[in-house]
Amino acid sequence: MAARNRANPLALAVLICLYERPMHPYEVATTLRQRNKHDSIRLNYGSLYAVVESLERRGLIVPQQTTREGRLPERTVYALTAAGHVEMHDWLTELISTPVNDYPSFEAALSLLPGLPPDQVVGLLEERAHRLESELAQAAAARELVEKQGLPRLFWVEAEFRVLLRETELGYCRKLARDISSGALDGVQWWRDVYTGDAPPVWPPPAMGEPPTHRSSGGGTPAG
Repeated sequence: MAARNRANPLALAVLICLYERPMHPYEVATTLRQRNKHDSIRLNYGSLYAVVESLERRGLIVPQQTTREGRLPERTVYALTAAGHVEMHDWLTELISTPVNDYPSFEAALSLLPGLPPDQVVGLLEERAHRLESELAQAAAARELVEKQGLPRLFWVEAEFRVLLRETELGYCRKLARDISSGALDGVQWWRDVYTGDAPPVWPPPAMGEPPTHRSSGGGTPAG
């Protein structure tokens, strides 16, 4: 078997669907969408077929039969191999047990805050907070629906986790916006001074009592 390639969670989703029963790729996609797994795993048909081809090349799945319904194109049904079962088990075990840095885009933006003026950042954080509130309201309605349908919690724990992350993010956005506005954020005065021309755009700023260091910034703004 080829060396493992665990960069795309969609491949793991395919393996788990085929662990349930042999399917053709279109049925895999339909199953994932019906179960709302596309909210947690990026899914499009082009990438799905590429993933299926990759899994077949690696010996993790094999064609089982080809079917045709009416005038529809032929569809190949795939089954999980023994190697595919081992890979599915090991990959899911690793994802659940081992924290990794996913380099989320919002964290990247936070690391570069001084690239925009403080007041603009406050406005953008407030805008993000409003959008998070809207997303959380939609999530609450969806949760109420699945609870009424009697769907066991096991099958929507990922949505529960996503809501918890969003609630934490919302609280952080509000607090950070308040701390910038009030001046409670350490370093915010230097940040404001950069945009009024009273401080050099060099990070970190000089320590208290030290003369400012004037280095060329290339005419740009500082990164966090």
